[in-house]
Amino acid sequence: MTIPTPQPAKWDDLTVRLISSAVMVFVGAIGVILGGVWFQMLVVFVTAVMVWELWMMIRPKEPTKGMLLAALVASVMSGQLADGSAWGMLLFLVVPVIGAAQLKTEIKTFFIFALGIQIAGWGLVHFRMDYGFLWLLWLMSVVIVTDIFGYFAGKALGGPKFWPKISPKKTWSGTGFGWIGAGLVGLVFALFTNASLWIIVISMVLSFAGQMGDIAESALKRRMGVKDSSTLIPGHGGLFDRFDALLGASLFLIIVADIVDVPGVVW
Repeated sequence: MTIPTPQPAKWDDLTVRLISSAVMVFVGAIGVILGGVWFQMLVVFVTAVMVWELWMMIRPKEPTKGMLLAALVASVMSGQLADGSAWGMLLFLVVPVIGAAQLKTEIKTFFIFALGIQIAGWGLVHFRMDYGFLWLLWLMSVVIVTDIFGYFAGKALGGPKFWPKISPKKTWSGTGFGWIGAGLVGLVFALFTNASLWIIVISMVLSFAGQMGDIAESALKRRMGVKDSSTLIPGHGGLFDRFDALLGASLFLIIVADIVDVPGVVW
């Protein structure tokens, strides 16, 4: 008689994920609410750790270089946030160039991702400074609700995969319900703030940008042959795994804000 191999339950990671998420939300909420130097320190720390995770995915046997690059990220970003001049923007290239120079393979991979991580982190700080608590709350709510709706819809409904070669767990049902969740966030802001109904559309597009950030990191992990960027967060992997969507959304808003007056369009 053959004894069947126990299969993992569909929701076996839910408790760990919820606890980890609650801790991250609590810490993040304090930083977002306090703003100023507290939020800056939080974002600088998270950005530095993500660059360390990026390096460790590419060169896991050289952790010292990864830690030095993370320390350099923290120094560079702190200087940029204190300076704020156009010349200070050139500092974005310091870590990508130095890190890439240490590699013989995956040079472009490290350069592009390290640059994107830093710009996204810098953008989050400036969104908080320029647009205030409410605007950043909207951004983070869109990303969080997209993830929650996508997770539960994907687990419960299943169905065709969104991009199986890159992210085999993501389904079209989860992706679509993520857009719906983001649209509901936009609707809430339209009802209870001075935001126009355009915020619903923008929220859904922002949701898609966040999902593309998630897909980009999934493609990176598949390329590097790793399951998670690190094991720092129980049930979630690393900070890069948890904040990849926020990075994608932040990069999208940086581009949009450069083209149009975002508050003028939305509020």
